[in-house]
Amino acid sequence: MIINQHAFTVKRLHYTIRSAVESDAERLSELRAQIDGETEHMDRRGEALIDREGFIKIIKIDTNHPRNLFLVAEVDGRLAGYSRCASYELKRFAHKVEFGLGVLKHFWGFGIGKKLMKKTISWADTNGVKKIVLIVLNGVLETNKNAIELYKKLGFEIEGLIKKDRILSDGKYYYYNVYLYDGQI
Repeated sequence: MIINQHAFTVKRLHYTIRSAVESDAERLSELRAQIDGETEHMDRRGEALIDREGFIKIIKIDTNHPRNLFLVAEVDGRLAGYSRCASYELKRFAHKVEFGLGVLKHFWGFGIGKKLMKKTISWADTNGVKKIVLIVLNGVLETNKNAIELYKKLGFEIEGLIKKDRILSDGKYYYYNVYLYDGQI
């Protein structure tokens, strides 16, 4: 699905949030790889990379699917973040979407993640989505305090925990919070 572009200024940083388009594919591949490598909050850390062609396919699907949404945040022609909601094809799960979000570390603190989330929630509210979930690959690692705080502020709540789910560079196991949003919908 496509949404209208919106401009924001936070702490003198000007950025826009808009739907992803096919010409973003190469930059999305690079952005996702960079975000994944900046912290241990993401799962892939150099694995399961998506190339330009892979993102073109995803963007085409999401653009034409009424229950999918792929947004990017752009600063001076540079992609700074993304969010994506993907629906489930089975009827019994048609009321919910799975959500993922990433913002370059350089742009943390400018509200980009929060604006991406608010646009997603607004889209969900107007498109019959009853539940937004962050699970398994898009769950929230217990060490990601900023994300946990943001999701709670926006009305998400913990629905469950996945214990001993990830091993980080310190060799310790960590759990993921399984979040859901169904507050205002």
